[in-house]
Amino acid sequence: MKFYVLKRLAVWMMIITIVAAACSDKKASRLIIENTGIDRPGELVVLKRTELEKKVDSLTPGKYIILKEGGRPLVVQHDDRDGDGTWDEIAFLLPLQAGEKKTLDVEVSDAPATVKAAVLAHVRHMRKNADNTFGNDLQSDTVPAGQPATDFSKQPLPPFLTEGPAWENDKVGFRLYFDVRNGKDIWGKTTSRMVLDEVGADTGKNYHALADWGMDILKVGKSLGAGSLALQMKDAAGKDTLVRLGGVNMGSIVYQKVADGPVRAIFRLQYPAWKALDTTQVIAVAEEISIWGGQYFYESNVYLGGAPAGSKLVTGIVNLHSHESKTIDTADYTALYTYDAQSENKDNLGMAIVVSKKAFNSFITTPNANTDVQNTYAVALNTSNDAVTYRFYAGWQPSDPQFASEATFRQFLTKEIQRTATVTITWK
Repeated sequence: MKFYVLKRLAVWMMIITIVAAACSDKKASRLIIENTGIDRPGELVVLKRTELEKKVDSLTPGKYIILKEGGRPLVVQHDDRDGDGTWDEIAFLLPLQAGEKKTLDVEVSDAPATVKAAVLAHVRHMRKNADNTFGNDLQSDTVPAGQPATDFSKQPLPPFLTEGPAWENDKVGFRLYFDVRNGKDIWGKTTSRMVLDEVGADTGKNYHALADWGMDILKVGKSLGAGSLALQMKDAAGKDTLVRLGGVNMGSIVYQKVADGPVRAIFRLQYPAWKALDTTQVIAVAEEISIWGGQYFYESNVYLGGAPAGSKLVTGIVNLHSHESKTIDTADYTALYTYDAQSENKDNLGMAIVVSKKAFNSFITTPNANTDVQNTYAVALNTSNDAVTYRFYAGWQPSDPQFASEATFRQFLTKEIQRTATVTITWK
């Protein structure tokens, strides 16, 4: 299935400055990667095939890239972004200290390097079988308009494992309710292994209770949960209103897996027939979600086609158990965050949305009754012909001591924003 906004989507906050090789008449065999003034424990580097073909000898169809540091091969993921059977990008993680420069040898091979390494990112979506087991991990799936939420008083298991697609890395996990609620939720993790293929398959194990791997830590209710979507727009009477991407008017939802570890996982959600209000035209929404190893966030790229003039894309954070929201403002980025004893385990949880200044429009706090979207601190984002991008962070205290206080969570977010500064790649 073709993802119709693929060409508009761009990796955000992985800004890489690429400098041409010193000798333009000779193909490159090395990458020099130079860091700026902040430590990067696991920087995600993404290189496009089109760029590699210009720089590397013999990169013909069917060939792969091997990167070596000091003779040791790195874990390099080859991703087919457009589904044509040929990889379009490579992705790898590279630890970089402040001011550090690393040299990587570049080779072309008939197969990717065989490197024993842990899987650091995973996405899965599974449907329930007739015998109450769950089937194979699906590459694509569709639910029709009006797909109901599971009534657990009538059935012990939902039609999809944990009610919809779930994605995780070695630090945190998330899930989507694949039905009219269309909300996003958080899995707090206390293990680095990939666990979400197992969670929810056994009714004797309640994932809302703390287990050795972690638990579902968020109550979503009628909020935007952990970065769900809505549209700020005018209704027929010209009154400002906030309409969630959900309900029968949302239309069908199409899921498509793009990449599945070991470095990063990517999937897409398409909403081809959303009518935000009965009086509005059809709006086509596409969202691409990525997660990679070592981070406490997922990244979302969202495109709106046919949105009413003047409307704003909105995403938010549930505030059912938080007392106030706070912000961080820099020259290039804005963050909205909460920190409180707001997990379902009644321990500390920090949540944040980080957006570029270009995308940011305004902050919103929703009413807590008599409205479609409730109990939410939200960010309104400018819409354009390009993808709108944000990151949603979840810092649960049992996952990491740096989330033990509001002060340390804020310090963490500040460093995350500082890491948006560029690294430089030189071909030689």
